[in-house]
Amino acid sequence: MVISKKPVSFFIALLVGLFSIVSMANTSVEGNEHGHETTQEPTKKEKIKAFIQHHLQDSHDFTLTSDETVSPAIHYGFPLPVILLDNGLKVFSSSKFNHGETVAEVDGSYYKLYHGKIYKTDAAGSIEYDEHHHPKNEKPLDFSITKSVVAMLFTAVLMFFLFVGLAKSYKKGPIPTGFGRVLEPLILFIRDEVAIPNIGKHKYRKFMGYLLTVFFFILILNLLGLTPLGINVTGNIAITACLALFTYLVTQFSANKDYWKHIFWMPDVPFLMKIALIPIELLGTLTKPFALMIRLYANISAGHIVVMSLIGLIFLFKNWIAGPAFFSLTLFISVIEVLVAFLQAFVFTMLSSLFIGMAVQDHDHH
Repeated sequence: MVISKKPVSFFIALLVGLFSIVSMANTSVEGNEHGHETTQEPTKKEKIKAFIQHHLQDSHDFTLTSDETVSPAIHYGFPLPVILLDNGLKVFSSSKFNHGETVAEVDGSYYKLYHGKIYKTDAAGSIEYDEHHHPKNEKPLDFSITKSVVAMLFTAVLMFFLFVGLAKSYKKGPIPTGFGRVLEPLILFIRDEVAIPNIGKHKYRKFMGYLLTVFFFILILNLLGLTPLGINVTGNIAITACLALFTYLVTQFSANKDYWKHIFWMPDVPFLMKIALIPIELLGTLTKPFALMIRLYANISAGHIVVMSLIGLIFLFKNWIAGPAFFSLTLFISVIEVLVAFLQAFVFTMLSSLFIGMAVQDHDHH
């Protein structure tokens, strides 16, 4: 079944354009974006924009909801452990930051949470800036358990129990039981439609473990990102870069001599052309994982931005027409995002198997 992407792409582009026009109606937000202190009360559009940016970023705590009608605002959620390496190991709860409103004092050192990053400071929490208004304070090595780390650990544990349960169910008979009946078709799909066609019938088994891990890891994280918990793991370019790096390392370390021969000494081409093709082919080995990284990051981030923008428009226009209209559009885009969650996991796995297959296939030079 083939689904045309043009109407959906045009529809999403139209929605993003609409929100961009609404956002440009007020230009008083610029100073706040770069960290300048302003005394004006933030407008509703500024609050919506800040909320979307906060949703896309990682965090040192889980905030389920907030009550901003009181001062200071009350946040409902739970903190996460902060682990810093600064003249020794320092471990404490992120509740000491009070969502960036207070300074955390640990063993005589002071730390401040500023725009999602931890900086060393003094008891007053002062931040020094350079000419571009970027903080100059020293940053300790941060190994904290953020909400993205919690999501990845949860996904790893969940995958472990799911696949162990599936393996045990096969001991009872050829047909899996329980949730294994949902996993088996997906596993067979990755084997028959992704691994075997791209890698080959004789070499695919070696890479099935990696391909299945990547597929289910990305899929579960994508689905978690659609929950009200506000987890945006695969929309973090650092995470997608690590996933793409794993594919790159598996590809390069599994490559045979024909693969390297086609990179460093292309057969059946003139001598000067062989020399000219070397840097191009080497660059090609880097552009493939780069495309994996950007594709996953951009698609997931764009989906989150569109959904959160539509929700923000409900509160921005606040009338009986915009409310039901944008609420219906939000539900429609959310359903599409479920499809995108599966699609992006499949595309990443399929392209990874394709790159691996190109590296391990045997070439016929006759």
